[in-house]
Order: sequence, then C-alpha cells, then structure tokens
Amino acid sequence: MVSARARFWRWLLDEVVHAPMEPILHPSRNRLLWIGAFTFSGHLLIYGIWGHWVPQPYENVWARLLMAFLALIYVLPKTCRDPTSTESGRLFSIATWIQLPWFFTWMYWMNGGNAAWVASVAAMILIYYHATDWRLATLGLISGGTAGWLSAEFLSGSTHAIEQPLANTVVIVFAWLMGLMLGFSSANLRRARLLNTLSTMGVMAHELRTPLATVNLMGDVLRNLVQHEVPEAKRKKLEELATRLQNLVRSMNRQIDTQISNAQLMRLPREQSAIMAAELVQEVVSQYPYRSSRERDCVQVHIQHDFCFLASRPLFAQVLTNLLKNALHALAAASNAPSPGDLRVDVGIHHGKGRIAVSDDGIGITHEQQQRIFEPFFSTQAGAGNGLGLTFCKNVVETAHGRLSVHSEPGLGAVFMIDLPLNNPADPTEVAPG
Repeated sequence: MVSARARFWRWLLDEVVHAPMEPILHPSRNRLLWIGAFTFSGHLLIYGIWGHWVPQPYENVWARLLMAFLALIYVLPKTCRDPTSTESGRLFSIATWIQLPWFFTWMYWMNGGNAAWVASVAAMILIYYHATDWRLATLGLISGGTAGWLSAEFLSGSTHAIEQPLANTVVIVFAWLMGLMLGFSSANLRRARLLNTLSTMGVMAHELRTPLATVNLMGDVLRNLVQHEVPEAKRKKLEELATRLQNLVRSMNRQIDTQISNAQLMRLPREQSAIMAAELVQEVVSQYPYRSSRERDCVQVHIQHDFCFLASRPLFAQVLTNLLKNALHALAAASNAPSPGDLRVDVGIHHGKGRIAVSDDGIGITHEQQQRIFEPFFSTQAGAGNGLGLTFCKNVVETAHGRLSVHSEPGLGAVFMIDLPLNNPADPTEVAPG
C-alpha cells in the first residue's frame, strides 16, 4: 500500500516539477491581439474613471500611459506570430508580470489599500491565474507583489497608510486561494483532456497499423513471386511495386508516429539520453524510405565534427526524418532531376554549439513564408502538407534547449539549422557550414 507521504511526493513530482510550463494558456494569435487591445484601451478608460469620474487618492497619467503602451508587447509580431514559442512565452510573461502583480500592488499601496484597490487586486489575482501557468502565477504574485511594495515604499517617496489591513489581507488571501485552486483545477482538466485525446489517438493508430501490416506482407508476397519463373520485364515491375508498397507503409507509420509524438510533447517530458549526432544522422539517412535509388543517391552526409547532446532519441530521429522529407519534396518540385549532393546533412560545431544542418538545392522558400513557416497548420506545400511537421520539429528542438532556424533564397534552395547545447564540449573550434 502506498503511503500518504509517497503519494504526496509523487504528486509533487508529477504536477509541480515534471509537468511542462504553459506561459500562455490557450495560446492563439487572436487571443493575444484581443488581450493587447483590451489592456491598451482598458488602462486609458480606467484612468478616466479613477482620475475624474470616481477620483481615487492616487492616480498617475504617465504610469497609465506606460502600462497602455506596454500592452503593445502582446501584439508584436514576435509575440503573436507563434504563441507557442519560447520567445512568445517569455515576452508574454514579462509584460503580464509588470501589468498585473507589480503595477496593481504599487497602485494598491499608493492608494492606501482602499476598497476600490482591494477589489482590483483580488480581480488581478484571478486574471493572472487565468492567463498563465499556476506555478508561474504563484511565483509572479510573490515577486511582483514584493517589487510593487518596494516601488511604492522607496521609489515613490511615500505611501498612504492601509485603513483596514486585516480585512484587506483576508480578502486578498481568499482571492489568492481561489485563484490557486482554479488554476490547479484547470491544469488537471487540460491534462485529463490531453490524456483522453492521446488514448484515442493510440487506438486509432493501432487500427491503422493493422491494415498497413497487411500491405507490408503483400510486398513480401510480391518479392517471393519474383523468385519464381517470372519474365524479366514483369520481375522488375513486381520488385518496383513491392518496394513502393513497403516504402509507403514505412512512410505512413512514420506519419502516425509524428502525430502521436507531436501530441505527447504536452505530456511529461520523455527521458532524455546522450545522443551522438553523427550516429543519429547516419541512422536516419540510411533508414529513410526513399522512393527511388536516385533519390537515395542525392543525399550526402558530411561529418566535420561529431558532438553529443541530450534529447529524446526517437523524437529527434523523427525531426531529422521530417527535415529530409521536406528537402526531398523541395528537390522534387524543382525542374531538374536530383543528382548526388543536392541534399546535404552537415554535422559540426558552430559558435560553441552543436549544429546539424540540412541543406537542399530545391525551389527554396520565400521570405514571407519564412516568417510563418514554423506556425501550426501553415504549409508551403499547397495541398500536400498539414502544416504540423515543422511545428513539431521546432517544439522537439526547443525541448532540448536548442534552436531551429532556416535560411533560404527562392530558387536557390534552403538550409535548416539545428543548434544544440553540447553535452561534452570538448573541442568547440571547428565550424559547420551555414
């Protein structure tokens, strides 16, 4: 029987330590635009109410204008282009920390903790837990509240005495407990929905793999038929058909794995292991389901400097597979038949970090598309892609504390670069191209 202490520590690890942070809850571009517009206009409106209609002991037009223009961070292209990115989460967290716990606490003390600002602080607490991860909100309230009090105490010169400190404390603590409970319950609900979704995906994947296994067996049957007395012309056609069938099966299985892995990124992070970049690249390149021998021959691997990094090996293998697939698609879209060296995978060290660069001489990517290429459901392959492959790649790389970037010129090919922190930075002197 599991003891209460063991259950507590398991809960602490699962829900507090291992559960992934969500700096922006329910992230979407439209939601960030709405938050930015509401916050910008809200500060101006509240200044009119607190400053003129229902005057408060302290109101500052310059502070309101500063907060209003700070709200524009929410609508910056860097923030709202991809709300799921690390950079967007960082910008959102900084702007929200200043807007909510710091500013509200400062105004609360400057107004002597009157009824209007007790209610405002209580509302702020609930909004904060609704906007971000409950752990980030808790830390933000502690740090922002302390910073707001210090600002009122030292930077502003003086503060008004709190009229009813005990009553105000009771109200604020009650609001904080409610915010904490709602934030934690919301996190559990999101986790439960995700687990149900993953369970459904698992059942569907199992049902899909069964007919795929049958198709794979059909390929084996065709290969066996070739061993018998079959005319040479038919033999080549049967071998080609068997190869295409089995490549199709492997490709479909990889697609299933990609979609499941993409969803699983929101779960507890997988166990990370030390990965040698050169070994992983060579394994993925050799096992990729090429459509022809010419397609296989066009891929070249250059190991300039091997390195080790920490990540999930299955997920990173899928990342490289996705990048290879996109590069081969770009080559196929070009007018010329692929030749050796048209697709290159370089492994080396660049500015003290490990780099894996996948380069192709395909049709390239326009500058406008490069601005959106990592957005969910955006695809440069009209009618051929679902727009989730590169989003998945970016999420996996960022989970390993790395960075995925692209450089391309239309008609001159593209280079996708994965930069990763070294697990054993022994000799970070050699530089990978790109």
